[in-house]
Amino acid sequence: MPVISTPYGFNEENLYVDLRSIFGHSLFLKCEGFNFAGSIKLKAATAMVEAAERDGILTPESILVESSSGNLGVALSVIAASKGYQFLCVTDSRGNLSNRMMMEALGSKVHVLAEPRADSGFLGARLDYLRELCASDDRYVWLSQYTNPSNWQAHYRTTAPEVARQFPRLDVLFVGAGTTGTLMGCARYFRGWHRPVRIIAVDSVGSVSFGGAPGPRMIPGLGMSMRPPLLDESYVDEVILVEEADTIRACHRLARRGFLFGGSTGTVISGATDWLARHDASELTAVAIAPDLGERYLDTIYQTNWLQDLYGEDVLDSDKEAAHSWATATPPTTR
Repeated sequence: MPVISTPYGFNEENLYVDLRSIFGHSLFLKCEGFNFAGSIKLKAATAMVEAAERDGILTPESILVESSSGNLGVALSVIAASKGYQFLCVTDSRGNLSNRMMMEALGSKVHVLAEPRADSGFLGARLDYLRELCASDDRYVWLSQYTNPSNWQAHYRTTAPEVARQFPRLDVLFVGAGTTGTLMGCARYFRGWHRPVRIIAVDSVGSVSFGGAPGPRMIPGLGMSMRPPLLDESYVDEVILVEEADTIRACHRLARRGFLFGGSTGTVISGATDWLARHDASELTAVAIAPDLGERYLDTIYQTNWLQDLYGEDVLDSDKEAAHSWATATPPTTR
C-alpha cells in the first residue's frame, strides 16, 4: 500500500481502459488523472519545480507564476501548497471555473484575462502579462511550461517507460498536443526503443501548432495559438486534427458507459479511433494517453445549455450516436 507525505508523491501509472467494447477498436487508454492534482500535468509541474530548486532559481522568497488553462495551474498549486511557495496562475476566460476554485482553495491566486491579443489570442495575452509581471519584480519566477525542457523530460523519464513496461509490443501511440511536453517526451523515448513505434499527435481544429489555420477553440487543454517551442516534428509520424464537436461526442459516449473523462481525452480518443478505422489495425497494439478526468468539465462539455449554445442542438443527436455506437462496438473478449 502506498504511504506518502507529499501530495505529489503518488501517481497511478498502471491503469488502462480497454476501449474495444465502447468504440469497436482495440485501443488501450492510459489514465493519468489519478493523483492529487487530477491530471498528467503533475509530472511536468514536479519536474519543473525541482529543476528550478536545483538550479537555485526558486528560493523561499520566490513567487511562482505560470500561464495555464487549468490543469498545470492546479498541479503547481498542489506543489506550492506542499512546499510553502506563493503561486499566481495567469489564465483566461475560457478556463474551467472548477479549476480556478481548486487553485484558490489550495491558497494560490488566479488572474483571469478577458481579452485576447489580435495576433496571438489568449495565449499571447497571458504571455505578455507574465513578461510584464516578471520585469516588475525579481521575486517572480516563471517556469514557462512552453519552453522548459523539464516539461518533456518528465515524460521521457516516466510516462513513456510506463507504457513500454506494460506494452512491450507497442505499435502505435496516440498523444494529445498542447505544449507538446508529453508528446515530445514520449516520442523521443520511443525513437530509441527496441522496435518501431508510430507516434500520432492529436490536436484540435483551430490550433496552429502544426501549421493549421487559426480558429476558435472553446475546450481548454489541447491546441495552441502559436507554434509550441518544444515541438520537433521530426519525431512525429502523423498529425490528426479533431473538431470540438467530435471531442464532445467521444466524451459523452464514454460517460454513457460510466467513464467520465475530460475534453483533452475526448479529443485524443476521437482522433485515435478515426485513425484506427482508416487503417488495418486488427493486429496492432495501440495505446492512447488520457491526460485528465471529467469532473472539472461538468459545467462545460457535460452541460446541455453550454453545448447547445456553442455547437447547436444536434451536437449530441442521440439517435445518430446510438446507431453509430451499436454499429461499431464489439463485445468485450475474455482474456
